[in-house]
Amino acid sequence: MEKDMNSRIRRAKDKDIPRLLELLVQVDMVHHKIRPDLFNGPATKYNEEELRGILRDEKSPVFVYTDEEDRVLGYAFCIYKQIIGDHVLTDIRTLYIDDICVDEQARGGHIGRSLYEYVIDFARKERFYNVTLNVWAGNDGAFAFYKNCGMQPQKYGMETIL
Repeated sequence: MEKDMNSRIRRAKDKDIPRLLELLVQVDMVHHKIRPDLFNGPATKYNEEELRGILRDEKSPVFVYTDEEDRVLGYAFCIYKQIIGDHVLTDIRTLYIDDICVDEQARGGHIGRSLYEYVIDFARKERFYNVTLNVWAGNDGAFAFYKNCGMQPQKYGMETIL
């Protein structure tokens, strides 16, 4: 990853919340276009108060990519996950990427890749076993992006609509 791009990534702060909310609407609309039966549009999965709590939670790091004026152009919401003492699953620590978003106007500049690689480096330093995420069926661009980053399918979710 280019050093200059990496230096533009930092932990999100309260001052970033209005911009995070704007980008969360963009993510929702991608999902709404694919699955309007499941996603309201336009909407955000978190409100301002919930975002304040997330930004204070050490087990839910949010990283942002900023421009020269410190304006957020993209983000990566992450969550620490670990199942302990399960009869079937091992006790590995997973860093789950809840969302990666790059502003529609800033796509194509490797911001998403920079955020992804930053998350991978963070997970390695913090000694996670793996990094996981979910991609909705029909979000072919995101699926191709993550495959291009080296991710492989871990499991498939299936449904029957009644």
